[in-house]
Amino acid sequence: MTSITIRVDENVKRQSEELFEELGLNMSSAVNMFLKQAIRQQAIPFAVAKNVPNMVTLQAIDDAVNYRNMYGPYESVEELVEALDKE
Repeated sequence: MTSITIRVDENVKRQSEELFEELGLNMSSAVNMFLKQAIRQQAIPFAVAKNVPNMVTLQAIDDAVNYRNMYGPYESVEELVEALDKE
């Protein structure tokens, strides 16, 4: 056996320890399970994806690209605030 030292956010550590305890595991056993699965699959044993924007953000991007639902330009901050208050 050998030891590994890792840094992890305190909240992540606490939440994962609580979960593993409910599953009858400790942190060491859970990490060993992860590593063995990674070796077996020759990959990270779960899907890893980039952060995908939600539908509201995708619509805003599409609107901006196609110059729809655009507001302004404004001559001053006061003019912008006034327009925002109207919505």
